[in-house]
Amino acid sequence: QVQLVESGGGLVQAGGSLRLSCVASARTFSGLAMGWFRQAPGKGREFVAGLSWLDGSIYHDDSVKGRFTISRDNAKNTVYLQMDSLNAEDTAVYYCAARPVWVVVNPASYPYWGQGTQVTVSS
Repeated sequence: QVQLVESGGGLVQAGGSLRLSCVASARTFSGLAMGWFRQAPGKGREFVAGLSWLDGSIYHDDSVKGRFTISRDNAKNTVYLQMDSLNAEDTAVYYCAARPVWVVVNPASYPYWGQGTQVTVSS
């Protein structure tokens, strides 16, 4: 069983930054891939970034490349999403998710989810 708890959302002006955190509890982390997803009102859940705990490989969706960065702190069992140069289109509920081994972009492939954290960017 994997439990995920996100934090760090909030209201920020366009051009600003936020850092989201996802603390994971699991029996073993080496076999997990962690993903950040977001869901805006009236839209489906979309992949933002992912990280494989096994080999450290990372992925960012084209829409956030150069602005968002996923990283991890092994000692704290935490995955971060640093979000810079935010714009109104980034407004959404952001979710942390986990699945076995490798990162995939399909949210249906992730069995474990956090509760979500709201990010609102004002223009």
